Amino acid sequence: MAKGSGKAERPNRTNVFVPLALANASATKAWPHDQRQGMSNSSSITHFLLLPFSGTRQLQLLHFCLFLVIYLAALLGNGFIITTIAWDHHLHTPMYFFLLNLALLDLGAISTTVPKSMENSLRDTRDISYAGCVLQLFFFIFVIAAEYFLLTTMSYDRHVAICRPLHYETLLGSRVCVHMAAAAWASGFLHALLHTANTFSLPLCQGNALEQFFCEIPQILKLSCSTSYLRELWLIVVSACFGFFCFVLIVVSYVQIFRAVLRIPSQQGRHKSFATCLPHLAVVSVFLSTAFFATLKPSSISSPSQNLVVSVLYSVVPPAVNPLIYSLRNQELKAALSQLIPGCLQKQ
Repeated sequence: MAKGSGKAERPNRTNVFVPLALANASATKAWPHDQRQGMSNSSSITHFLLLPFSGTRQLQLLHFCLFLVIYLAALLGNGFIITTIAWDHHLHTPMYFFLLNLALLDLGAISTTVPKSMENSLRDTRDISYAGCVLQLFFFIFVIAAEYFLLTTMSYDRHVAICRPLHYETLLGSRVCVHMAAAAWASGFLHALLHTANTFSLPLCQGNALEQFFCEIPQILKLSCSTSYLRELWLIVVSACFGFFCFVLIVVSYVQIFRAVLRIPSQQGRHKSFATCLPHLAVVSVFLSTAFFATLKPSSISSPSQNLVVSVLYSVVPPAVNPLIYSLRNQELKAALSQLIPGCLQKQ
């Protein structure tokens, strides 16, 4: 097996500032030739090389600092939501129960990719072990798939709350909510297990350099042999069908929600009903828009730098902004949070 240096070669640049979010496309050309050649199968690979955000040390440290700020903001925001909902018994309702699960998944999503990227930038390396790549791929698919199923469940929750309020407690009792949340987590786990096992069972004969800052299926498939990746493509198609079915359920739910809200005679009643579902709709829009763009963007505009920007949009941004979206428009959550913080300070 040819051994790479573990570090990206630094192109000769003078008087050029490269934004943090963009990696220079020439970085991929600078990868040593032996990192792309000489590997007969996946059993000979002990590590992978991730795509760096920049080839200059100063920008690597800037990337580390920005990702650290985003990561701490995501930890703080989602941590506050989890603590507040668990602490305040007034928030022990189906909507906030699902929101607590969403915050847990957001923490998992951003903790799967960002810390390793920060570590590589700080240490000026690109390495991730084979086992580390397997775990990173598994947990990322797990939390993303579970979050999508959970968002579908949350749209049903809003539909019942607005369209059938008299039957809300009957249709969404505590046991039903636990079963629905458990189904979302189990579905994510099953998707992750199938995709991870199938992806890493493929023979890899195109080297060990990934054109992404974390391990993901499309980049690993690029390393596989000619037709060996067709099994995984079929599995992706099946998952896409399930994803489309969930998308239809979300759309149908919100069409009925808007029709019900528009029939409310008072403007105050319409405003209150919209306020309960707009944060969820905003989160769904951010989640789906970034995922659709990453999946459906034309190959003519695909490049390592653009792939980096898109991957940051769907893997880093949603977990960081979701707590902000829910906190800004949710008066109950803000009121509970305002009581929780002073209470904690007084105990100290």
